[in-house]
Amino acid sequence: MSVPVVFIHGLWLHASSWQPWIELFNERGYEATAPGWPGDAATVEQTRENPDALAGHGIDDVVEHYAGLIGGLATKPILIGHSFGGMIAQKLLGLDLGAAAVAVDAAQIKGVLPLPLSALRSGFPVLGNPANKNRAVSLTPEQFRYAFGNAVTEQESRDLYDRWSIPAPGKPLFEAAAANFNPHSPAKVDTGNESRGPLLLIAGGKDHTVPETVVRATLKQYRHSHAVTDIVDFPDKAHSLTIDAGWHEVAETTLTWLKQQDL
Repeated sequence: MSVPVVFIHGLWLHASSWQPWIELFNERGYEATAPGWPGDAATVEQTRENPDALAGHGIDDVVEHYAGLIGGLATKPILIGHSFGGMIAQKLLGLDLGAAAVAVDAAQIKGVLPLPLSALRSGFPVLGNPANKNRAVSLTPEQFRYAFGNAVTEQESRDLYDRWSIPAPGKPLFEAAAANFNPHSPAKVDTGNESRGPLLLIAGGKDHTVPETVVRATLKQYRHSHAVTDIVDFPDKAHSLTIDAGWHEVAETTLTWLKQQDL
């Protein structure tokens, strides 16, 4: 039986942005899907037309949504998430709902202290206005270029924006920003779980939104667990690394690591 793979997108990208990965993983014998977040419509265009459907959904809502989907599978899936999707994947793995997880440029979990200026600037379109907590917010092409497309050409960044960008709920960003001040933060992950499946953290050396320092600080949060926790760095890649012209290298690295885990 094919091993299921569940791809989890982050803020500002539609689930269909995983389509090239889905096709590659299916070719390699997996059974891959990319369900959207609560409120996502079937297409980029439909999601843009109804941003209010996304508004107000927080981290716990998204975790519960994917946990429900996983409950309908015959076996535990491999979880692959980007940005906030990477945080969600880690939470689900900590709950023993995944066979393994790959967290690509994952949003910072509770306990991670570094907050680089570039990350603050990337999140400012949402965090700059407290009212955005209960809204869905879109990025401009220029904001997308800074947050996602700074390591590719301006034209490629604009093409990616036009093809994949959608409004995003502001609530997860506010929850993550306040995580270290909230003992019951939804951004908390069970990093001490000894029985969980293996985890791979992937960092982009040029990422403005989730800088490499944040990913390495995330790795340290797992120091009290003997479960497999690995990290791979792509020095020349930024936050668009799952969708830009270099996505295939990241995907192949992920596949190689999964084979090393006998998955």
